[in-house]
Amino acid sequence: MTPPKLSLAAFKRYLPILEWSRSYDRDTLTSDLVAAVIVTIMLIPQSLAYALLAGLPAEMGLYASILPLVAYAIFGTSRALAVGPVAVVSLMTAAAIGNLGLTDPAQYALAAVTLAFISGAILTVMGVFHLGFLANFLSHPVIAGFITASGVLIASSQLKHLLGVEAHGHTLFTIWGDLFAHQHLVNPITLTIGVLTTAFLFWVRKGLKPLLLATGMKPRLADILAKAGPVAAVVVTTLAVWIFDLENKGVAIVGAVPMGLPPLTAPSFSWDLWSQLFISAVLISIIGFVESVSVAQTLAAKKRQRILPDQELIGLGTSNIAAAVTGGYPVTGGFARSVVNFDAGAETPAAGAFTAVGILLAALLLTPLLFFLPKATLAATIIVAVLSLVDFSILTKAWGYSRVDFAAVAATIFLTLGFGVEMGVSAGVVLSIALHLFKTSRPHVAEVGLVPGTQHFRNIHRHNVETAPHLVTLRIDESLYFANARFLEDYVYNRISCDEPIKHVVLMCSAVNEIDMSALESLEAINQRLGELGISLHLSEVKGPVMDRLQRSHFLDELTGQVYLSQYDAWRVLTRPDAVDSPEAAQ
Repeated sequence: MTPPKLSLAAFKRYLPILEWSRSYDRDTLTSDLVAAVIVTIMLIPQSLAYALLAGLPAEMGLYASILPLVAYAIFGTSRALAVGPVAVVSLMTAAAIGNLGLTDPAQYALAAVTLAFISGAILTVMGVFHLGFLANFLSHPVIAGFITASGVLIASSQLKHLLGVEAHGHTLFTIWGDLFAHQHLVNPITLTIGVLTTAFLFWVRKGLKPLLLATGMKPRLADILAKAGPVAAVVVTTLAVWIFDLENKGVAIVGAVPMGLPPLTAPSFSWDLWSQLFISAVLISIIGFVESVSVAQTLAAKKRQRILPDQELIGLGTSNIAAAVTGGYPVTGGFARSVVNFDAGAETPAAGAFTAVGILLAALLLTPLLFFLPKATLAATIIVAVLSLVDFSILTKAWGYSRVDFAAVAATIFLTLGFGVEMGVSAGVVLSIALHLFKTSRPHVAEVGLVPGTQHFRNIHRHNVETAPHLVTLRIDESLYFANARFLEDYVYNRISCDEPIKHVVLMCSAVNEIDMSALESLEAINQRLGELGISLHLSEVKGPVMDRLQRSHFLDELTGQVYLSQYDAWRVLTRPDAVDSPEAAQ
């Protein structure tokens, strides 16, 4: 039996490179090369810094920035997304591997490679089976709260390198407690390097480009030089350590960084290690995908392009697998470098592949020059990068808009800061789902009446509308399922518990997209209870798919009233003096 042949459309679905490469020309190549130069300059110090943040050798950051970019260029759909090590995923990697209690650096590195492989496999499987919608269970306010808290944690974790002291911990309180306990060991030279580098990098972000433009420099060149600020900091501080022999004065340096191509590596397939890392890999996959796809969608919208979330899962999955087989660790799309890539004029994912070539050349030629690079410089690079992620205004926005959302955001921030990133992101997932269940378990139900002179119905408490004492119309503004079925029952029973001569209750279902078995049983109970009280139950504006399911049950046969095509039909029939149901209005 021969396997079915894959069509060209199927190949394009899984290999987006076949689509955008058809129109690739010299102008596009030029744009991608310029963008690659700028991103490479930015990515080299970031890759080194984020590897150290993850507790890994600096070269693993470079390795994670080569083949993963090529894999994404082949399988990804975003024209501007720049994949590689990022701060939040690096911190989560450190937390995940730190929980294993490993002391051997080789075993630590193997765990990082394995974590990347597991994460890549999870993302790829989710993409193949179109499971990208699962990321929607993380609400944006909760994600914003988690990223803000993570930014604070990351910046705090790097203060030890700025101060030249030892400090450990994965929570804000343990980090600051350790820093306070070792304050008497602060190295003045390291502190000077760290503070000056941090101040310089903050200034470069906002002040260098306007200054260069004021001198008459062309915008593109000014932009490249401004993005090269971190590289300048690396060069100057490395030379300072070498010239003044600062290593022997207590300044911590990166040390020997292996020169050459990324090694071919294989993840561990130990069941014990996989079981210990699996939950962390799931959390890293979810956070990485949500961060990446939100950036990709934002940038794509600016050029009226579109991305395919399920294919993005495959792109990120293969990128992580590529990182695992070349000595890297988990990667995702970075916000800052993707924006730089977009602003620099990247036209296709090939810009990422060209960036990979630039990083490869750095790994082949420049790593011996990094021996005297002070860790304080890399720490300053991380601090400046992650503080842009910190946005506590999400708390005031959430407080002003929704107290429930505020509680979820505040809880996520507190748990992340107080108990670490894994607890924070786990709580974020749980809170997002709980928030959805809470909101939908108490759906908005409005009693509506006819707007005079129209066929429209609106809330009787918000508009001047016509009503009838014997008729109650309830508009249900949510799908009906197990979590809110009992709520609707109670609402209907409470409404009819009055002295009014109610004869008809109409459930207006224009916003109901789904009725599950639990909700169907509740509707049957409502129908029976109202029937016993001499009240007819009617439905109006039932959507086709919902009607199809109801017709497969016995509910419509036992319904004491009718199903009306529109609410106005129900009103017209049920407000007649005799209030007799008219078959012509029913669907």
